[in-house]
Amino acid sequence: MALRYVALGDSYTIGTSVGPDDRWPDRLVAALGPAEPTLGLVANLAVNGFTTEDVNHHELPMLDELRPDFVSVLIGVNDVVRDRPPAVIAANIGMILDDAVRRVGAGRIVTVAVPDYTVTPAGADYGDPRRRHDAIVVVNAAMADASADRGIAFVDIFDISLRAADDRALVAADGLHPSGAQYALWVERIAPVVARLIGR
Repeated sequence: MALRYVALGDSYTIGTSVGPDDRWPDRLVAALGPAEPTLGLVANLAVNGFTTEDVNHHELPMLDELRPDFVSVLIGVNDVVRDRPPAVIAANIGMILDDAVRRVGAGRIVTVAVPDYTVTPAGADYGDPRRRHDAIVVVNAAMADASADRGIAFVDIFDISLRAADDRALVAADGLHPSGAQYALWVERIAPVVARLIGR
């Protein structure tokens, strides 16, 4: 049995600057393999540049037709780039997770930390690296806390993203987004959590 899996988020989930097979949701499905139950990726709704508000307004309504059994959420970096207040971001995260819980239940959701783009070659093009780093830490804390409050599994890949400061093979050709190699490292951490959630 393949659970209907829908991925929500922004460029990190749609895989900007990598091929479809290198996107982390696709890698996750491949890593879980055919043993049942597994995941069937019925839609990756992520859009480059989307914020928490965009997920609420544009991605969540699409779940009505898609009827997911499992949902992943990775969102927040574009809120940081646009200097959205932390309280607004936290409120939006809460709305996203409450909607997802209502649809699939807390045990069928995984949330993933925002990576630190400031260590990439193009990172400084999107604001002062120190300030942006600190803001991403705040967003990740908000996602971790909101997930814990609802009994949702949160996977922290922030430390993996920091390795890109010294290993440029972890950065895509655009100099900003993760490469397929970095996404593979994420999935090594995400897949065991998801396997547990789906009863493997």
